[in-house]
Amino acid sequence: MMDKIVAVTGCPTGIAHTYMAAEMLENTGRSFGINVIVETNGAIGIENELKASDIKDAIAVIIASDIQIQKDRFIGKRLIEVGVSKAISDATSLINDAIEGKYKIFKG
Repeated sequence: MMDKIVAVTGCPTGIAHTYMAAEMLENTGRSFGINVIVETNGAIGIENELKASDIKDAIAVIIASDIQIQKDRFIGKRLIEVGVSKAISDATSLINDAIEGKYKIFKG
């Protein structure tokens, strides 16, 4: 089974950057052989909301957002929180560090 990372993207206007970040994370994950499932928090609200089973199975959580994201569902997971632009400009290091287990366990 392919390793899985879950991610949440969002920006205040919720138009371009939210979806550009999601696409970069998904495409970069694919190049590493990783399935990246992304929840977007855009202008029309939450799309592709993460399932509890996906969160449970994920090796890491990447939050790439400039807006507040509900994080309690990620307690006990390795998590990194960055601005949305980081996922657009440097998705490779975000995915690579997730694979290498470099993120701290989120305790809430």
